[in-house]
Amino acid sequence: MIDDQAFAQHRRLLFDVAYRMTGSVADAEDILQEAWLRCRDVGDQVANPRAYLVKTVTNLSLNQLTSARARRETYVGPWLPEPVLTAPDVGQEAEMAESISMAMLVVLETLTPTERAVFLLHDVFGYNHAEIASILDRSEVAVRQTAVRARAHVAARRPRFDVDQGVRREAVDRFRKACAGGDLNAMMELLAPEVICWSDGGGKVTAARRPLEGADNVARWLLGVFAKPETQNTRLVITEINGGPGILGLVNGQPAGAICFDFDGEWITGVRMQGNPDKLRGLAP
Repeated sequence: MIDDQAFAQHRRLLFDVAYRMTGSVADAEDILQEAWLRCRDVGDQVANPRAYLVKTVTNLSLNQLTSARARRETYVGPWLPEPVLTAPDVGQEAEMAESISMAMLVVLETLTPTERAVFLLHDVFGYNHAEIASILDRSEVAVRQTAVRARAHVAARRPRFDVDQGVRREAVDRFRKACAGGDLNAMMELLAPEVICWSDGGGKVTAARRPLEGADNVARWLLGVFAKPETQNTRLVITEINGGPGILGLVNGQPAGAICFDFDGEWITGVRMQGNPDKLRGLAP
């Protein structure tokens, strides 16, 4: 049996694994709850609680991914991961910080569940191939082959993550002011010509049913959204979301949505808007 103290000691790691595996705060919390129940029922003494817990959470995440992909086939409009509030951590490894970015979570969605697990466990959490083989009950040779495929797939789609945080934050602040003031020229100065905007409303709030492309289309649509009467009471606050500066929308102090960004230098190349009320749990203060 694994006691409360051991589970609490590793809870942050377990959440980090489950969230990066599923892209969902709600699913990650459910997985941790199920893992805790299973670990309480273990009759034998567990020699390495951390290893046992990570194995349990990883395999529960694999099961969840399989069912989640079936549900997404009928999802209304673009699907985006659930955003989470984060805090700057200067000591955090680059791979760990990048892996929680909204852009990287979207890239991870293009991997098979097993590729995703192997990539995250090896490249982000630092497990060796033998340890991953034990976690996934696969041969070490198979894990190595999967790691090569996953790494090549991610490398071909990997978002840029080398823009200074200060430059990003300044651009996000200018974006916020342009939205609040309805300033088309200011917005056009920020958006790259080939910018893409994804908006996830889940069929429950206003959102574009398809990704919008091009600076003019994206700018006019964004300003149109923020000019609607129902958004007039939304307060736009700059905060750290998924490892980088983003915008949190608050209505009466409660999260109403979030915007994350992709950058190339000072240009905004991607705008990812999450407004689905079922996906705002990770934005609560």
